[in-house]
Amino acid sequence: MAEAAAHRRLVLLRHGQTAWNAERRAQGHSDVPLDDVGRAQANEAAPYVAGMRPRFVWSSDLARARETADRVAKAAGVDVVHDARLREYDLGERTGITMAEYAEAHPEEYVAFRAGRYDVVPGGESTEQVVTRVAEVVHAALAALGPGEAGVVVGHGAALKVSLLAILGWPDDLAATLEALHNCCWAELRDSGVDGGLRLAAYNRRAVGAPDFASP
Repeated sequence: MAEAAAHRRLVLLRHGQTAWNAERRAQGHSDVPLDDVGRAQANEAAPYVAGMRPRFVWSSDLARARETADRVAKAAGVDVVHDARLREYDLGERTGITMAEYAEAHPEEYVAFRAGRYDVVPGGESTEQVVTRVAEVVHAALAALGPGEAGVVVGHGAALKVSLLAILGWPDDLAATLEALHNCCWAELRDSGVDGGLRLAAYNRRAVGAPDFASP
């Protein structure tokens, strides 16, 4: 019991659904708000995540993440800190394109993109750039927690996925074997504080009864 009490827990929560998610449209840094389904998802997830009694909620500054974070923070009775480093990949020239349009116009690039090789996007961010900025925030969040405390970081699917792999020290080629975080689903990192080991305790967890998520 003493060891369990020492766990620091960090929840990495993806935002709720947007109209662009439902349309399978590349969002990147576009400031797209939650749609009705996304707001319902966030409302369902909020009490579950707040039940972990987080001492803080940090969020991407993009609307879809902010709106999700606001609901969690309200349920938890804490304020939200916004950080642009938690944004999704900048998708450059492909921002706003649907996956069907992408596949038709740039078939080879599309195959690479869907395999997780986001670096192929013209004018977009590299995975190294994304991992560097997101991992900085995640490590800072972990450092801000004391033994037995929990925190929440609200971000975006692709950015959280690739950063999680790097934070855990997993090989890059495992990205293709890890399903994306779905809308308003979360991963949980735990650090017991005993051996300094960081572990993935949960992945793609969602509130029971939450509305169905859109495909990533």
